[in-house]
Amino acid sequence: MHQPYTVLLIIPTGIGAAIGGYAGDALPVAKIISQVCDRLITHPNVMNAASLYWNIPNAFYVEGYGLDKFAAGEWGLRPVRSNRVGLLLDQGIEPELMLRHLQVADAARATLGLNITNHVITDAALNVELRISPSGTSWGTIGNPDSLLRAAEKLIIEEKAEAIAVVSRFPDDMDETAVQNYRQGQGVDPLAGAEAVISHLLVRTFKIPCAHAPALSPSPPAPNLSPRTAAEELGYTFLPCVLVGLSNAPQFIINTEVHNSLSTDIWADQVDALVIPTTACGSSAVLNLSQKQCQIITISENKTLIQVSAPMLRIQTLQVNSYLEAIGVLVAHKAGINPLSLTIDN
Repeated sequence: MHQPYTVLLIIPTGIGAAIGGYAGDALPVAKIISQVCDRLITHPNVMNAASLYWNIPNAFYVEGYGLDKFAAGEWGLRPVRSNRVGLLLDQGIEPELMLRHLQVADAARATLGLNITNHVITDAALNVELRISPSGTSWGTIGNPDSLLRAAEKLIIEEKAEAIAVVSRFPDDMDETAVQNYRQGQGVDPLAGAEAVISHLLVRTFKIPCAHAPALSPSPPAPNLSPRTAAEELGYTFLPCVLVGLSNAPQFIINTEVHNSLSTDIWADQVDALVIPTTACGSSAVLNLSQKQCQIITISENKTLIQVSAPMLRIQTLQVNSYLEAIGVLVAHKAGINPLSLTIDN
């Protein structure tokens, strides 16, 4: 009996990826790859589109730090029917903006039937600050990480949360040129790097699914808005997609717990193929999976601001131009056929 064909789709956040560097613009990629594999593992940067979301039944929504631990073989993924999602709100969010986010939770309970706990507000403002690295990629800092951790612990212990959705107040005084470039589909998401810092801290500490939504003052309508960023202009909050993603995100299991393993658990050595931008091969996930029986497919069309290619790291990959070409490679690989046998120059 064949094992389920499993694909890992990674588009790192905050690096200006031409596809997947904006507001859920990699969702079409995830949707089509899910049609040619049995299990698709991916992460919030691919799936999150603010007020928009898409249910992909065979997709697993895994935060980036958790993906790294999974690829290293240290953590496994355990599929669930549903999670009890805890809502963590930054004390620094103004009352009206706070109400907007609480109404999202109410709507998700009533309209989508999601299991969302009572919310917890941090005991101090998180004071998120945004940074841009010399390469142009985005990152950030948290002024009060201990407050974030205390609120998360309260959700887990008192509210029995099994996954955590975080909403923190992001500064409005961002670089106007950078924001306009992003909204026109020409720049880096200035929020993404800081969002990753927040979710990484919680997943590393508590080992449960987590994703982040920034709270921002609404921007005025922009006539030249890029379709790739338009999903972020549809409402007052980016929270809906996070709640949906976390509602059935797989739980993490530690490799020391394998004696309690289930047949449905997923481990790194079961990943058949990894799809990644050509210039974004430097992550620990890629390096670890390159040591396993995993076909790595790189997409040259998906340009990024970083320049770390597989040849630089002596990693064997199959490079294609587009995600459409990658689909053909995945179908061939799943069928056990050498893709080169389908070309004239084989």
